[in-house]
Amino acid sequence: MDLNARANLFDGIRVLDLSRVMSGPYCTSMLADLGAEVIKIESPTGDEARGFGPHVGDESAYFLLLNRGKQSVTVDLKTTEGVALIGDLAARSDVLVENFRPGTADRLGIGEAAMRGRNPRLIYASINGFGADSPLADRPALDLAIQAMSGLMTMTGHPDGPPTAMGESIADVATGMFAAWGIAAALFERERSGEGRYLETAMMDSVFAMMLTGLSRWLYKKEPPTRIGNRHPESYPVDHFETRDGGIVLVVYNDQAFGRFADILGQPELTSDPRFATYAARHQNDADLRAVVAAWAAAHTSADALAALDAASIPSAPVWSLDQAAESDHVRARGLVVDGHHGDMGTVPLVPQPVRFDSPGIATPAVTPRLGEHTRDVLRQVLDMDDDAIDALANKGAIGR
Repeated sequence: MDLNARANLFDGIRVLDLSRVMSGPYCTSMLADLGAEVIKIESPTGDEARGFGPHVGDESAYFLLLNRGKQSVTVDLKTTEGVALIGDLAARSDVLVENFRPGTADRLGIGEAAMRGRNPRLIYASINGFGADSPLADRPALDLAIQAMSGLMTMTGHPDGPPTAMGESIADVATGMFAAWGIAAALFERERSGEGRYLETAMMDSVFAMMLTGLSRWLYKKEPPTRIGNRHPESYPVDHFETRDGGIVLVVYNDQAFGRFADILGQPELTSDPRFATYAARHQNDADLRAVVAAWAAAHTSADALAALDAASIPSAPVWSLDQAAESDHVRARGLVVDGHHGDMGTVPLVPQPVRFDSPGIATPAVTPRLGEHTRDVLRQVLDMDDDAIDALANKGAIGR
């Protein structure tokens, strides 16, 4: 059983991807990873993400990672012919994904009613900031705005610092994953009913649903969670500590583990100290306990500290930089970075979705598309158009040249 294989579970599924930037493209990249045919519709000037850094030559590395395994087709949705093309493609697709603001797709003539009118089996997936029925529906929904409004920023950072965004666009990524999960569920249900579905995934909803620790405090105890740095809001010591040559994190999760940890510290008497003898006491007196643990960590290298913690079955880990993680034996063994292909750049590194299946892998590397690279091929193969018809569309400006 090769769990590193990449499965073609969505082989035969065609996805019409009208999304751009991150949340929608992340969703459709997950579907492409599992074998779906993804037709990425871009304006003749391209997805805005093509302009995002860092760049390698003229290509955006950000765009390459998000649009692996897709075909790029350029269509001008401001033209009648361009809108008609989308309808024709939707009629021959299984899934349509868009991340316009609510109402925009309808105004363009490519909304759910119009597209599912052409194809009742179509799964129509909308991704947006707050949901069409939210009083906030018209607000712009960038990742930072969602982190700010969801409460996530007020829970992130150190107590004496400002609300802090996470180091990655977590709202976009989480929303893309939830949308891909919803699409998979809708495709499964279609096998039973024969009918497509409409589904909506909002960025605000996605981040809010993920904050289980904070929500448990507020919904059940009406205690607003606050910034606590790297520690856990209920347990201690669960925190980050600096060693002689770096940083580690450790998790002392119950009284028995604390007894073993006190032995490592060389202070077994801590287990009978009223300040630390119980779970609740350690939480209440975290500052005193932190001073003890910090002094121990500062006297050891990370390797020595981690070895002692491992021997006592206390969960711990080194604090790696992203480059250390990317170059680690784990990433290599799990195949988290794979070789893809780009028409101008040749072999490029890509990071596919991480779920592994015990099924045959994809034989060829994922291709990341140049702008409009597949326009003519898709129109020929999917819509049976000939070169004269395609040239006529190009002359009218409905597709890019």
